[in-house]
Amino acid sequence: MFSPLFQGIFLGASMILPIGAQNSHILNHGIKKNHHFLAATICMFCDVALIALGVFGGAKLIASSPTLVIVISWGGIIFLLTYAALSFRQAWLNGYEQQLSGTKSKKRPWLVVASTLAVTLLNPHVYLDTVVILGSVGGQFQGNEKLAFALGTMLASILWFYSLAGAAAKLSPWLSQEKVKRSIDIIVGLIMCAIALSLFNSL
Repeated sequence: MFSPLFQGIFLGASMILPIGAQNSHILNHGIKKNHHFLAATICMFCDVALIALGVFGGAKLIASSPTLVIVISWGGIIFLLTYAALSFRQAWLNGYEQQLSGTKSKKRPWLVVASTLAVTLLNPHVYLDTVVILGSVGGQFQGNEKLAFALGTMLASILWFYSLAGAAAKLSPWLSQEKVKRSIDIIVGLIMCAIALSLFNSL
């Protein structure tokens, strides 16, 4: 019982921790202290729902259609490269001074909800991580062990997103510095490219 739980935690963490679109989104909201826990909650609920979908049958359904897997993979590659290009563009244009002057004007909650749902549900890579990969591994367990694995992966998601949001807000004075924000954008862009390359190599 405990073994599948810890497997779920560790595998879930390995899927979530690399900086992706969700993490970058929460990080930005945390730095601006702009409804960052709301964004984290939405990401968490979406991940929990998608993990449940994958572990309890969705992974098998997707795996039964190789064409669908390829379409999702290419969608993920395009999404990641686009996000990487936007990160590199931001670092190149050096628009951080304008951003910092506007940090006090927070977005309305519904805009945060809409943008977070878009970053999560319109990102095909999220479905590959949660439904396909975590779902495929979880599908190998039976009964209570399957439930324990699913709970482990969900727990990893909950702990990570809330920790990231809280840490970003706490470190906001340092993370808001122009040099730091540029470095974050460059690192995010590079990691997005690396994930896209790994997806391409897996096709």
